[in-house]
Amino acid sequence: MTETLNFFKTLTPTGYLFLALTAVTLFSAIGVVTARNPIYSVLALIATFFCLSGHYVLLNAQFLAAVNIIVYAGAIMVLFLFTIMFLNLRKEDEESKTNLTKMISVVVGGVLMVMLITIFRAKSAQVPTVSSQTPFDAKTGLVENLGRLLYNDYILPFELASVLFLVAMVGAVMLGKREAGDRHF
Repeated sequence: MTETLNFFKTLTPTGYLFLALTAVTLFSAIGVVTARNPIYSVLALIATFFCLSGHYVLLNAQFLAAVNIIVYAGAIMVLFLFTIMFLNLRKEDEESKTNLTKMISVVVGGVLMVMLITIFRAKSAQVPTVSSQTPFDAKTGLVENLGRLLYNDYILPFELASVLFLVAMVGAVMLGKREAGDRHF
């Protein structure tokens, strides 16, 4: 208990902001999963993206924060809302979930929780301490460094993500061009 109090006493205002953003991020992420209405789920996801952009700003990655808001909270969320409205999900149209499905989801969620707790308690997952003696690098969040890292070290995941977006676009077009008598995919 005294360690926790000492921890909060030694925090800077940036640390308090980090903790507040983390709490809001967790609550809105839980809201994404637990919301019964898909529109509320999308709105909670937008709040999660804004909080993650706040984390990016705290990490001196302003470009990533701006791109996260523009691309994800802007364009992708509009696409999600369009898809939800396009599919016109109604409560009476949804199939009820069986008890087996609910039990499997509880087991998978429990296994995931145990894995996350194990990872966080591992020695290798401890956050390194940064002393005040560490020099400040002003080029940390620049687009040039991000582009160099992205196109040199992470070119394969970058290209795979673009293929994934292409497949998603083709799927959206397939859903949109459905004829009146065709079945749902």
